[in-house]
Amino acid sequence: MDFLRAHAGRPASGITRRDVARALLAVPSGVALVALPDLRRAMMAAGNPLSLAFWESAKATLSSIEAGVATVGDVQRWVESTGTEPILVTPGYFVWPEEDERGPVATEMFARLVAYLEERVASGEVDPDALATGDRGARQAYEELQERWLSTPLPDGRVPGFAVSDEQDEELFAAWDEEEAFALSELRRIMAELPQRPELPVEELEAAATELRALLALPGYPGSVLRACAGFDERPVPDDDVELWLAVAAGVAGPVSDLSEGGDVLEEFADLEGELGEEDTALADLCAIQHADWLAGVAALVRLGPGVLASPERMARLIAESEDIDIDEQDEDDLGATEGLFASVVSLWAHLGIVDANEVLTRLGWWGLPQALERAWSPAVD
Repeated sequence: MDFLRAHAGRPASGITRRDVARALLAVPSGVALVALPDLRRAMMAAGNPLSLAFWESAKATLSSIEAGVATVGDVQRWVESTGTEPILVTPGYFVWPEEDERGPVATEMFARLVAYLEERVASGEVDPDALATGDRGARQAYEELQERWLSTPLPDGRVPGFAVSDEQDEELFAAWDEEEAFALSELRRIMAELPQRPELPVEELEAAATELRALLALPGYPGSVLRACAGFDERPVPDDDVELWLAVAAGVAGPVSDLSEGGDVLEEFADLEGELGEEDTALADLCAIQHADWLAGVAALVRLGPGVLASPERMARLIAESEDIDIDEQDEDDLGATEGLFASVVSLWAHLGIVDANEVLTRLGWWGLPQALERAWSPAVD
């Protein structure tokens, strides 16, 4: 009981089913099972006996954990059945961050919801015993109650679900910016250490820019993907060849926008099991490549110079063997995944003249790839 009071931060008379469940899960399941009868008697002595349905559900869950047959989902659902534990993933697909990953806003909103649910249990609106025995109607009502709370403005105007999601987005963007800034600093360090800096091959650039302008004017792949990468669906194509080429090459490493929805139809979005088209697949691949992989791959190509093979398979090997990034030993599945992502990259590189028809790095690619990454990772200037 002393451990339970300390863990819950409440006197025995105010301890809830959720408090007991969380305390029992904080110790080894065997220890919790042994302590369960004494804990139940202590709660009864404190005038807070809880219910037979709860104690039986606790014994069943702890026994399943001890036997090694309980899943994480089973345990989570049991804690939720206490009537005051927020549902981790709601039917509306709101997902609470893990406890150790919650920011101040998520922590506050989670605590507010727990307090709200405690009020609903006290008023009889939530029946923990029905939840503990698996009553489907009670579970559905419990889920709907939380969905409404998450979408209802608080007195200060904040909508809990949106407030938590906004905080998560801010944290994600901050982490992304930090990773991008580090990758940029490493790229600059690598370029500064090169014995010879690549020079702009003017004739190759002019030829590539001419072909690129024609390609961008055509519908479908690859022009549609290159336009989206550079953001040319929302802004005009530059007149300057260098600006044009770098904008598109940088966009391949960091797509600026999504594909234009002009040609999409409702049936394509409704068919969730259908395969992605070539355009969507290419853009998804580009967005899935991490900063570290771009850095390792391009750094290797720049060091090796024009004439080196830059096929998807070779790129995967260069990244796996790179000393510029920390990477665990990769198996064939990891290499295959990286190769698959760079298949889209190398295909687009060929249209930019970065690689030739044999997927060999050109002088234009040698000069332009680090320039493109520099642009893609540099903070936007208003």
